[in-house]
Amino acid sequence: MAERHNDETARQGRIAAVVIALAGVLAMLAPWIVAQTGIAPKFEILMYLVSMAAFIWSLAVTLKIWQKTRN
Repeated sequence: MAERHNDETARQGRIAAVVIALAGVLAMLAPWIVAQTGIAPKFEILMYLVSMAAFIWSLAVTLKIWQKTRN
């Protein structure tokens, strides 16, 4: 059971890490994507909001993992 708990916790941590990395890349590339594609600037704001939602989700998952492994 403890090994399964550690495997699942590690998997959740990896997923959170990938989401954080992708959200950061999207936030950094948002202005470039808008400039290259010529879409309206409101879509850049939308990309920033998606990135922020991903960061908040990752924070919630990370806090859940931390609480699970405290004891």
